[in-house]
Formats: sequence, C-alpha cells, structure tokens
Amino acid sequence: MSKYTRRSFVKIASMSATALSMPSIAFGALPRVVVIGGGAGGATAAKYIAKDSKGKVDVTLIEASKRYYTCFFSNLYLGDFRNYGSIGHNYYGLAVNRGVNVVHEWAKSVDPAAKKVNLGSGGSISYDKLVVSPGIDLKYDSINGYSTDVQSKMPHAWKSGTQVQLLKNKVKGMKKGGTFVMVPPPNPYRCPPGPYERVSMIAHQFKKSNPTAKIVVLDPKKKFSKMGLFQEAWQKHYPGMIEWIGVDTHGGLKNINAATMEFETDLDTFKADAASVVPAQQAGAIAMTAGINKGDWCPIVAGSMQSQADENIYVLGDASIAKSMPKSGFSANSQAKVAANHIRGSLTGSKVFPARYSNTCWSLVATNDGVKVGASYKAGAEKIDVTSKFISKTGESSDLRKATYEESIGWYEGITSDMFS
Repeated sequence: MSKYTRRSFVKIASMSATALSMPSIAFGALPRVVVIGGGAGGATAAKYIAKDSKGKVDVTLIEASKRYYTCFFSNLYLGDFRNYGSIGHNYYGLAVNRGVNVVHEWAKSVDPAAKKVNLGSGGSISYDKLVVSPGIDLKYDSINGYSTDVQSKMPHAWKSGTQVQLLKNKVKGMKKGGTFVMVPPPNPYRCPPGPYERVSMIAHQFKKSNPTAKIVVLDPKKKFSKMGLFQEAWQKHYPGMIEWIGVDTHGGLKNINAATMEFETDLDTFKADAASVVPAQQAGAIAMTAGINKGDWCPIVAGSMQSQADENIYVLGDASIAKSMPKSGFSANSQAKVAANHIRGSLTGSKVFPARYSNTCWSLVATNDGVKVGASYKAGAEKIDVTSKFISKTGESSDLRKATYEESIGWYEGITSDMFS
C-alpha cells in the first residue's frame, strides 16, 4: 500500500464536520448526499451513489464505529463456524476506492427544514438528499425486569458489536447439564430466522461439550419463520435438548428476575443458568428525531425507498416499513441499490430504472445443514409486492443441505465485498 493511499484514507476518514458544512447544490457546488449508518443498507447506498455518479455527487457516510461487525453470520460465530474477526469490516475501501467521506461520529439529530445532520461533537453536515439506515433500537421496557443493566447478564447480542462475544462466553461457561433460556422478540424484528438459528448454534456447542444441557425457548409468538425446518432439524440433530414453548402454551412472559435468573410465565417459572433475551424493537433513534416514523417504524415509497414524510430523505433496511420484505441484511442491500439509483437520477438526471428487490435468509442448523427462504419483489402502487418466493423443504438430501450452506458462505463474502469495497 502506498503512503499516498494510506494518507488519503486518513484525510478522508477524519474530515471535520465544519469542513463538510459547506454550501451545497443551491450555491453551485456538487450536490451532497449524506448517509447515516454504515451497515448493509447505508454502506451499500454510499458506495453505489459515489461509484455510479462518477464524481458528480459528494457522498458522506456517518458511522460511529470504525469497524463494523455484521449481525448476520454472528450466529455462526456462536457455533464455532466463524471466528470473530471474520465478521468485522472497515470502511477503507469506501473511502479510498470510492471517494466517500467517512465520518466516524454519532449522528445526534436531523433538521429536515435546514437539511442538516447534527453530530454528537456539536458540528453539523448539510445535505441535498439524506439516507437514513440506522438499524434498530431495542425496547428494553417491553419485558418486565429486562434493562440495559440486565443485558450484560442476559445478552441480547442483536446489534453489531461485542455482545455476541459475551454471549458465547456464557454459553461455553455454562455448568454441565444446565439450562439455557432463549427469549425471542415479538414481530416485527430484525432477521426473522435469527433467534432459531441461534438456538441451533448453541445446541451445536452443547452437543460437543455439554451434551446433557437443555435449551428452553420462551417465545412470545405462536409460530416463527421456517418453523417446520427448524423443528425437524432440532429433532434430527439435537433430540431431547430443545424445548420450544409458544405463547399460547406459556401464556406470556410476566417477569424476569436477573438476580435469580428466573423467568416467570403463566405456565411456570423457568430457572436459567445462562440466557439470551431479545426484546421488542423499533427503528433507530435518529429516525425518530427526523420525524419520519409512524409509530415504531418508518413508512416508505415503494418505488424509491423515499420517506413518506419527506421526499429528500430515504429510509433503508430494518428501520423501514417495507411490507412484504423481512428486516434482513440482504433486504437492506437490495433496497440501497434502488435508493441509490433514484438519488443519482434525481441529482444528475441519469436514468432511473423500475424498482426491483430481492431477499434470501439462510440459516445453519448443524454442520453442513443449511436451509433458506427468500423472494423477489417489485414496487406496487401502495407497497412492495412479492413476485415469487421459495423455501427449503423438510426431508431434503444431505447433499442439497450442504450446497445450501456453501451458497450462504459465498453470499456472505459477496455481500460484504459489495458493501465495503
């Protein structure tokens, strides 16, 4: 790597908010796009707007973390199929290869009238178009007894970061023959198959090192994504280890006592030796400050991913109400490309193509045993509509399941390259 390249990245990545608060398109400068959030939606949008506009648009990405750890595939880290470093990525490629101004700061609030993003440091960045892709915030008070204080004892590990390492240590350190309690979130939430892949990966760990351990799943739902596939896999690979209890049986989780590790339901009180609790969710806080939410989530225009509240703001990924599309990394990446095309067209006059979306959610249930669900979509008059869909079937051959898992590995390498290079 040349000194020039390294210095260029440092210069771009550390540009001050003051330097970026320059006159925009109204004063003859390049039109400016600001992207909040450097995950599957935000990083992809920043890359494609910068790349395809060929220097005609100034793109700034605001992301607090200098290294981003993907939530997708973090379950495979729990199961020892990935190491922690392999799910971490930086923004070097976006800055150096694509010319994106990468600002590692907190986006504190949005002023839509002034078209500015206010930063935690006190500075601000102006925009002509704003992309908001903040992921989720957790509603800790949706479960009585759960809180930010309790999360270190019962990790949710549902956001990018180190909590998944904490959870893995608790799984590996659980006493022999102990009980692990998993509390999935209610609908809607990030990554619908995620809690159940997590159960599978923890069971995989227990099968190797703690075979008499038990897993109890206290679900606030009556059913879940790929339910038949997961339950078939649990019976095949981990017989007698996993007990899934739906809300129609346990009657609802009434209280968590973190001190005693007890989970009180109408059915019974369950005692845990280790646990993972994932509460209800909502769009990231920056979306709320921008006033683009309706309740917990943000309505969008199906053909562009524009906010229904402000045509100059686009909402991607988990924070959006994308109707038929699940809240997944694949969905966010797909939505980002539609938004990037629309933004580029509106700012430079380039061609805008009809919106097409896609999604696939893979889940690993055991060694070389992968399953998937997915669909293709188009923009309807009022919402994003499904045009075709698919799902793995129960009873599939081991060769097909292995191929499905290998397909997911290829997808991960492909999407992270697409996001960050």
